[in-house]
Formats: sequence, C-alpha cells, structure tokens
Amino acid sequence: MSVMRKAILWASTNAWIRENAMRTGFVKRSVSKFMPGERIEDAIKAAQALKPTGLNTIFTRLGENITRLEEADEVRDHYLKVIDLIQQAGIDAQISIKPTQLGYDQNFEACVTHCLTIIEKCEKTGTFFWIDMEGSPYVEGTIALFKRLRTHTPNIGIAIQSYLYRTEKDIEELVALGSAIRVVKGAYLEPADVAFPAKADVDENYHKICERLLRDDNTKPGALTHFGTHDIALQERILKLISERKVASSRYEFAMLFGIQGGRQQDLIKMGQRTRCLISYGEFWFPWYMRRLAERPANVWFVVKNMFSR
Repeated sequence: MSVMRKAILWASTNAWIRENAMRTGFVKRSVSKFMPGERIEDAIKAAQALKPTGLNTIFTRLGENITRLEEADEVRDHYLKVIDLIQQAGIDAQISIKPTQLGYDQNFEACVTHCLTIIEKCEKTGTFFWIDMEGSPYVEGTIALFKRLRTHTPNIGIAIQSYLYRTEKDIEELVALGSAIRVVKGAYLEPADVAFPAKADVDENYHKICERLLRDDNTKPGALTHFGTHDIALQERILKLISERKVASSRYEFAMLFGIQGGRQQDLIKMGQRTRCLISYGEFWFPWYMRRLAERPANVWFVVKNMFSR
C-alpha cells in the first residue's frame, strides 16, 4: 500500500481533521464531484437524470457506527421513506445499507429486526436490498447477518472485498447458498496480516473471485454478481471471460460510483452491459470521501485542481 493511500485512510478516521475539513469551502466543493447532495431528494433527482441514459441506480446513505441504539430507528425509517420515493419517482433503484447504521454494534438482534422491517417493504415494492461491507472486524458478523436474512428472501445481496485474504473461502460458502455478491476491492486501512498490501495482488484476487463467480455452477436461485470497480483493465478482463463463457446477461451487472468515470459508464451501456450507478448522499460524508480519494490518485489531483481554481 502506498504511503499516500495510508495517509489518506488514516486521515479519514481522524476526528480533528474531519471537523476542520468539513468546514472548508474547497473540500465541500470537491466532494460534490462524488455525490449530488446531502439529501435523498438530491440523490433521487440525480437518478432521474441518469435514467434516460440507461443507467439504473443504487442509493446509500453515508454514515457508520451509530453511538446509540435509538439512532437506528431513524435510519430504518429513513430507508422506508427512500423506498417510497423510489416508487414515486418511477426509477429502477436499489438500496444499500451498512449494518452499523442499524444497531449492529449495540444489539445484533435489533439490527436483524430493523433489516427485516426494511426487507418486508422491499419485497412488497420489488426493491433490492444490499448489505455493504465495512472494515475487517465486521466481516464475519456481516456475512452471518446476510445468511440470516437470506433465509427470508433471495432479494438481498452482500458486498465482498477482494483485498482480504479470507475472501476466497467466503465466496465458496456464498456460492453454495445462492447469493447476490457485489465484488469490490476494499477501501479501509487494514493490517498486512488481514489484507493484501500490494495493489497488484488485490487486483489479481479480484479477477480470481470474478472468475469463480462466472462459473456455470454459480446459477442457484438468488445468484447475481455485481462487478464494483472503476478499473477499466479489470473490467476488460471480466468482459473477456463473459464473452468466452457466453455468460447470460441476467447473471451480472457492472456497478460504478456517481461522478467517477461517467464516460466509461455510458460506454458499458452502449456495449449492452447492464450497469448501475451507486449514488451516495448524507451529512456524514467525510470518511467516505477520503476513501474515494485514497482509491485513485486522479481523485486527489481533482481536489488539488479544485483548490487552486476557486
């Protein structure tokens, strides 16, 4: 892992930096590259603008690790509102939640209950429910949460991180279950005994995981793969696999973030590839924003240029 990436990821968890940076004008302006606004209404509007281009969407409210269990009630109610807004807007959109937003740290069973309440409404409206993956200490419990919820519905998916050594084994268990899986590289600062330090190894493991998910035996009810990467070289390798194996388009989608490589997203649509744009919103954007900067040097240069052009 590069020194710059380590420094940015460390800064993402520093309270002093967070409080000061969030009041800085150029940071507020530059974060708008990656999110259309702090309100769900901003995200809905952005999704409506993307709809004519063929891009469908996923909504995720930023924020992790609530401090009181009571806060989870508000998050639950918020996502119930989001589902209503999706229906009213007439868009093909999914939702993605973090377990620590719904009381995972305070009471696992309460988190399960909140998820089931949201899932019940998702089932009635045909809205897909994704579980985001957080840092490595949460992986075991998040997979356990997914397995528990998967017994209630196939209309649920989980994000899996290719930078973790354990992921290859986790994938086998999830394939056997019939699972929707969003493959991402991973964006948290992890120790070298938990995650691949070198980018090349993370990339190779990503491809290895995707190769496994594109095999013929990963076709049980509920199975779906989201390729969550902006790495065009990796996307091209995946597209080659899809072509060679004649993989049905119903088995996968590409997933990319709002504001990053919009041209490539449109290129995938033109190729006939189902693609979703993940739109983030919310007041607690700083840690997420810093992780976006850490992912690609080009994102850092965007902020630098923004700083001196305003």
